[in-house]
Amino acid sequence: MFDIKDLYQEVIVDHNKNPRNFGKLEDATKTLEGFNPLCGDRLTLYIKTENDQIQDISFDGSGCAISVASASLMTDAMKGKSLEEAERLFDQFHNLITSDDELDLEQMGKLAALAGVREYPARVKCASLCWHTLHSVIEGDATPVSTE
Repeated sequence: MFDIKDLYQEVIVDHNKNPRNFGKLEDATKTLEGFNPLCGDRLTLYIKTENDQIQDISFDGSGCAISVASASLMTDAMKGKSLEEAERLFDQFHNLITSDDELDLEQMGKLAALAGVREYPARVKCASLCWHTLHSVIEGDATPVSTE
């Protein structure tokens, strides 16, 4: 029988093995580093914005499967979004991985693959590192992000 959890696991494995938008974005208008000391995840987020819209976004660094997959999925989801839309998606994603509320997983698209991390509190920081880094960039904070 088909199990949605199997599909979600396949998405995570695929985005970890073949991360999208991986590598330095040479014409980035904003960059910021993020670090998860618990797991050792490190990333640099590169964003090119124009007229309050994310024109392009990428990341590099290293981390566990959850961290890399989350960054890959996030960068895919953010391309072309306004900064306001990006902030809304940040809030929705944060709710997805931390809340016990009933959620519309279909609305989240492939990001829903990471919903299961809420069952493993130590892994939430892995999944949210890139998101908190993006949030800090949008807020104009140049301080490297740590999930401590």
